[in-house]
Amino acid sequence: MTAPAIAARGISKSFGGVKALTRASIAVARGRVHALVGENGAGKSTLIKILGGRIPPDEGTVEMADGGLRVGTVFQELTLLPFMTVAENLLLGREPRTGLGLIDRAAMPAIAEAELAGLGITHIDTRALAADISLAERQIIEIARVIMSEPQVLLLDEPTSALVEREVAWLFGQIRALREKGAAIVFTSHRWGEITSIADEITIFRNGTDVGTFTSIAEDEAITLMTGQKLDAVFPPRDAPPAAPARLTLRGARAEGTGLLDLDLHPGEILGIGGLAGHGHRALFFGLFGAPGFREGRVEIDGKPVRIASSRDAMRAGIALVPEDRKSEGLFLSLSVRDNFTLPILRRLSRFGILRLGAERALVAENIRRLAVRTPSAAQRVGALSGGNQQKVLLGRWLMTQSRILLLYDVTRGVDVATKHEIYELVAGLAREGYAILFYSSDAEELAHLCHRVKVMRRGAFVAEIAAADLSAEAIVAAAMRESGQKEVPNAA
Repeated sequence: MTAPAIAARGISKSFGGVKALTRASIAVARGRVHALVGENGAGKSTLIKILGGRIPPDEGTVEMADGGLRVGTVFQELTLLPFMTVAENLLLGREPRTGLGLIDRAAMPAIAEAELAGLGITHIDTRALAADISLAERQIIEIARVIMSEPQVLLLDEPTSALVEREVAWLFGQIRALREKGAAIVFTSHRWGEITSIADEITIFRNGTDVGTFTSIAEDEAITLMTGQKLDAVFPPRDAPPAAPARLTLRGARAEGTGLLDLDLHPGEILGIGGLAGHGHRALFFGLFGAPGFREGRVEIDGKPVRIASSRDAMRAGIALVPEDRKSEGLFLSLSVRDNFTLPILRRLSRFGILRLGAERALVAENIRRLAVRTPSAAQRVGALSGGNQQKVLLGRWLMTQSRILLLYDVTRGVDVATKHEIYELVAGLAREGYAILFYSSDAEELAHLCHRVKVMRRGAFVAEIAAADLSAEAIVAAAMRESGQKEVPNAA
């Protein structure tokens, strides 16, 4: 390997009583892609923030070739300003000016559109507010904004977590182009296939320390190094659900963004919802949670018609939703782990309007133990936890409500392989306890190995149902793309 463009040597960093990094080191050469892998909380994001100059280390040094190079960082937490347009976010700090020196707002959408087109992005409305475009589109704008700065060192922290396969291919094309120009690139992902397809070197982190750098390593060996233990299998065994009447039934139901939908979900069943992104999955899940509800059709729970016009109606009916974007749609990041767990059940934990603190503490402690949430204490701010532990808190919150119908929408997005395994075991265990689980994933392998059957959506309608005996990732993808014998890849969701 040639002399490093950027290197971290003996980096240590603590946040309060939590050690994020302990004497960690990494060296990245020009024209190379260097992947960092490890569990959530292993220190990868902290190291990227230190390399990018966002936070200082407690110990150690960061060295850069030639006394300094242009560094661009795509952080795990998106930094777009939600109530500014795509164009305003993209051109922030380099806005076009009129002859009087004022910002030329009228010219900004066309300029931004041309710049995005130069990167092969033509489907995002530059006049739209950042808050109104999809999570994947926000991620693409975040990446594009950094790439346009022509960085010599590019730091990418989980850039693919919200992207579908087509968008990942676009990003990897951009990475390869920068690599050809001699840029040094640091890349993190929890998808092993992405790591092996793009990385020249792989550094594995465990508990804040680098435990090895490799040009090639098998996935099972990497998992052992990441976790300190061997996983017998990534997915738990799939038990057949008991024969029972449907817990949740849809008949001729239509939400904004779907056609007429029929569905039966049984107790003890994990029913997968698959298909290419942007074909109505989100509308189905949010429709069932009343955000907004279905416009027409019939919804039944245990054979009885129910009206779900709001999230309050859904919760009263025993329905819980875990959304894909835990940071903006699920958790209150500034509140404690305890408060995030118990917020929906404060009435149940109160007597005469006074919170029973002992009962709350006991219930939270039980769920922290049950879900293996890694946190210094229940008082820890949930925003300070790793992504996988945040997801466990969000799941635990809804389990506390005793809802028996769980809508799990891409719950393993941005979660490391060991925590994914824990979530798979939890979901399978909940099914065995009789929960009825509707499960959407952008990962066809998850659907194929975890679900009892999968219904595939296309253009807002169910176009196929695949039974357990026939389930495979290939069958799910084929059903999603099949239309009169033709294959199609839609615009990014």
